Amino acid sequence: MNTPSLRLRARSGEKLLGVLLRMPNEELIEMSAVAGTDFVVVDGEHGPADGVALRQHIATAAAYGIASVVRVGEGDHGAILRALDQGAQGVLVPHLDTPADANITVQATHYPPVGRRGFATYNRAGRFGTVDRESHRARLSDETLLIGMIESPAGVAAVAEIATTRGIDGLMIGPSDLAAATGPHDVPVAEATRHVHRAVAEAGILRMDIVGTRDAASAAFSAGASIVVYNLTDVLMRSLSDVLSAPR
Repeated sequence: MNTPSLRLRARSGEKLLGVLLRMPNEELIEMSAVAGTDFVVVDGEHGPADGVALRQHIATAAAYGIASVVRVGEGDHGAILRALDQGAQGVLVPHLDTPADANITVQATHYPPVGRRGFATYNRAGRFGTVDRESHRARLSDETLLIGMIESPAGVAAVAEIATTRGIDGLMIGPSDLAAATGPHDVPVAEATRHVHRAVAEAGILRMDIVGTRDAASAAFSAGASIVVYNLTDVLMRSLSDVLSAPR
């Protein structure tokens, strides 16, 4: 398959739309691909972080020609390596609260000299050892997408430094966590959101938004998002609630 990677597509200015899936459910990946999604985010933070199921989900997405991104658990840097070795095109990393968090994440995600990610080709990403080592390393250095999540007042306060960390491709606000973490003496969520979006724009990196409706997706793109992901659980539950409310 010669389709450009998600990272290269986004960096070229393409607007990309995907779904966030809490596994296990490979058929939802297939259905999303048939419906026209650009990518799927497989959630290993709030969904089951089962390595075998994760690999199956990544392989299913690839079979349908769509990219996969894995949201790993907080501080689970080993999961970053495993997801990328299995062929995920990128990772979504929660709770970047400090520049140090951003740097550690970069180290886990990227090969030297940018990071310290372990190198291997005898995995699914390396086509089980059949690829040329140097071209494989160069390709993944160009194509691996790293999106961090800002989910706390501390992350909001440090966002300018986080956004300019070498190796961070983009940032996404975790709206539920940010709201839960924001106290009465913190910057209000709406103002914090604007601050993060300004920092992303000024740094010239990608902005990723999570939404629940088509109108919200359109508004996010219009406001500067390059990558928008639907919370598929929310979409499905609202659809089910709607159809099951039919008069009887």
